[in-house]
Amino acid sequence: MSLTLPTAAQRPLGRSFLIDVIKASGCLLIVLHHMAFYGPMSDVVATAWPAVMDWLYEHGRLAVQFFLVCAGFLTAGSLARFEELTLPEALKLAWQRYLRLAIPLLAALSFTVLVSEWLRPDFDHASLSATPEWGQALAHMVLLQHVLDMEALSAGIWYVAIDFQLYAMTLLSLMVVKACRSAHAVHSAWTLRWGLWLGLTCASLWGWNLHADLDDHGVYFFGSYGLGLLAWEARRHANVGMSRADLQRWTAWAALLVIGVVAWWLEPRWRIATAWGVACLLMGAPEAWFSGGGLRASWWRQAVQWLSTVSYSVFLIHFGVNLVVSAGVAAVWPDVLWANTLGMLVSLLLSVAGGALLYRLVERQSATLWRWWLWVSLFEASVALAMFMSPTV
Repeated sequence: MSLTLPTAAQRPLGRSFLIDVIKASGCLLIVLHHMAFYGPMSDVVATAWPAVMDWLYEHGRLAVQFFLVCAGFLTAGSLARFEELTLPEALKLAWQRYLRLAIPLLAALSFTVLVSEWLRPDFDHASLSATPEWGQALAHMVLLQHVLDMEALSAGIWYVAIDFQLYAMTLLSLMVVKACRSAHAVHSAWTLRWGLWLGLTCASLWGWNLHADLDDHGVYFFGSYGLGLLAWEARRHANVGMSRADLQRWTAWAALLVIGVVAWWLEPRWRIATAWGVACLLMGAPEAWFSGGGLRASWWRQAVQWLSTVSYSVFLIHFGVNLVVSAGVAAVWPDVLWANTLGMLVSLLLSVAGGALLYRLVERQSATLWRWWLWVSLFEASVALAMFMSPTV
């Protein structure tokens, strides 16, 4: 996941309905997790359904693993036409990825910082971030806010920075393949690429992911992302009729089993178990699950595909939408169970609607330098207006 979608020509196995299901369900789950995590509506709802709210609070974040594995799977598919990369090619791809991630992010942050400042006088709640500063705004523009230990202006946007880091690491691995091939390495480009991805995945799951102080860096998450990369490669070679395909398929399954067992033995982590399970699903699912051809109700398939398509925009905009709904419910019915339960449902629906609007107006448009400058300017104007509105600045 990644949360941005490749073109139809780049997407592995055509329109992957299974991936659409995973991304759509992950989108809804992460929105509900943030509502449970930040409150205040969930605090009231928890008095009646504590187990549900506790589960969303503690385990809803596992949806991140859905996106990480799917992101790796889709990235491997989109880069399949490159056995190796030169530096100019890698920089061009990295810039294109940054634009696709950053333009919708800047648009959503422009909305969120203004909403936060508008609500601040009458909505005293910990979920509101502090009034932004210029250095903080600049860090968000270049996706370095968490690396620089700055407060995020919205929930979950650390993932955007991590997605870009993971993509850059994948591009770097293909540059290493190019360097090795230039040095007359005896191994094929595919073997070198597979070996690098396998080594990075193991290093992350067995080492880097065991250190929580690395969770602002891509190396911490490369294990889950790498499982997606490896799942795509294994599926690719199982489907193209290569010689010794059965042997390669069983070798891939054995490698995945060893990776998961060792990772669990070193430290049991449900997030890694979830990522491993999603990777196994993507690697072993029948073709019909990817095509969605077995579904009789075409409206259901279209709904899932639509939600998957707008999932990145929903992810970006939902925090600001939830602030507005939470403030409204808290002002009128702060302790009424039915109102706060309905408020959570309304917040979820409005988040999806807001994400659809953001996708239509911003994300699906061409990611160009001019459009980036436009949204940088609007984001800076929003930060300036928020600072002007704040009584403490």
